[in-house]
Amino acid sequence: MIETLLIGFLLGIRHAMESDHVAAVASLVSRSPSTRESVRLGSVWGLGHTLTLFIFGSAVLLVDKMIPEQIALTLEFIVGIMLVVLGIDVVRRFMRDSLHFHFHRHADGTLHWHAHTHEAEEASSSHSIHEHVHPEHFPLRALLIGIMHGMAGSAALIVLTLQSVHSFAMGLIYISLFGIGSIAGMALLSMIIMLPLRHSANRFAGLHQYLQLGIGSVTALLGISIMYGIANSV
Repeated sequence: MIETLLIGFLLGIRHAMESDHVAAVASLVSRSPSTRESVRLGSVWGLGHTLTLFIFGSAVLLVDKMIPEQIALTLEFIVGIMLVVLGIDVVRRFMRDSLHFHFHRHADGTLHWHAHTHEAEEASSSHSIHEHVHPEHFPLRALLIGIMHGMAGSAALIVLTLQSVHSFAMGLIYISLFGIGSIAGMALLSMIIMLPLRHSANRFAGLHQYLQLGIGSVTALLGISIMYGIANSV
């Protein structure tokens, strides 16, 4: 039985690495000012994910009934929508931070409307930008995204749990260890994602912005792919 519980923990770490989870947390981490904050965001995502899995899983184990397939597909579709929204938000921030439009008046009184970027300015000041301390508020957004992912992933986990354990108490322990594994996996993944973002922010402002654009685009495309796949399956 110990082996089964250990497998639950390891599967939780692996579960954190699924593409939709990676995309969601990458979109959160892309706006993080530090590696420490990134790990915090990933951990809170994992906490929300674990809370939902535990609540749904214990309810299903208690009543011995599975989540209807239609509900599970609906939750997965909502996750797809959420990924599109997260991806668009990252792209929106890229557009806002990389390109600026404003009026400029010359000495002769002529008024011009033009666009420009601040990449050079950001490159010279990025180190100081990332050194100042932000007030730490609880990352509610990360928690809610984790909760939504937990709702969508509950059905598959419950099937796995029912196949692995044969009592209510052991089922709860298995789900808890699975959740702890997902928290640990996502915290580690958040740190890994943050490394190139932090390095590029400190040295290559333009590359940093385009990394964010890539994260936003891939996240949105993955969400569209999930919605398209579900729409074709029903």
